[in-house]
Amino acid sequence: MTSIGIFGAAGRMGRAIAQAAADDGLTVSGGTDRTASGDLLPGVAIGNDPGALAQASDVLIDFSVPAALSAHLDAAVEAGRPMLIGTTGLEPAHHALIDAAALRIPVLQTGNTSLGVNLLAALVEQAAARLGDDWDIEIVEMHHRYKVDAPSGTALLLGEAAARGRGIALADHSERGRDGITGARAKGAIGFASLRGGSVAGDHQVILATEGERIELGHRAESRLIFARGAVRGARWLLGQPTGRYDMKAVLDL
Repeated sequence: MTSIGIFGAAGRMGRAIAQAAADDGLTVSGGTDRTASGDLLPGVAIGNDPGALAQASDVLIDFSVPAALSAHLDAAVEAGRPMLIGTTGLEPAHHALIDAAALRIPVLQTGNTSLGVNLLAALVEQAAARLGDDWDIEIVEMHHRYKVDAPSGTALLLGEAAARGRGIALADHSERGRDGITGARAKGAIGFASLRGGSVAGDHQVILATEGERIELGHRAESRLIFARGAVRGARWLLGQPTGRYDMKAVLDL
């Protein structure tokens, strides 16, 4: 029976993934977290040794924090275990670490494990590819009051999809945090707005607007269980894949 190990197990996503895996008939081998206390599931303890967890698991899922990513990748590579990374707030240095690990193990990294969101990203890419840069693209996201990074990983995933559709680099065309006298909107820019409040699991809207008309593509997450179920599906898919770097588009064959 497939066993899943969870990095960042004490968080809300870690616990949701453990429950989703158990509901799917999988074995949860354990979890690690900075707190290293309590049980993830009845009889399944949360520890603090990534290497031991990797050795005890068939596949690993990481929903922790960027600062822990290096140690978790090292543990996965040392044990030769595939790893799904759903941690958000990653920077270029983290992606370089993922690229290096993907030369030795299968790694799936995504800003969102929801199947619906990843289908939305495919639609955004198609729309951006077919509409000219006279269509302005704005991405609006809202999350619960405790989220610490902005824009969300999902918003950036959608922004990257729009940029791919246009054949441009998102880093060179994104506009964030407008305030004060900003001047006119730059042609071809991809704008981001982040809202925080309450207990919102995740709302995302991509707006494509031009003179006289507007297209709105969106997704609302009503429960974080959708992310947990998507992460389990992605982890199961990752088993048996050859060494390399993957995303959720591969899981959905998009």
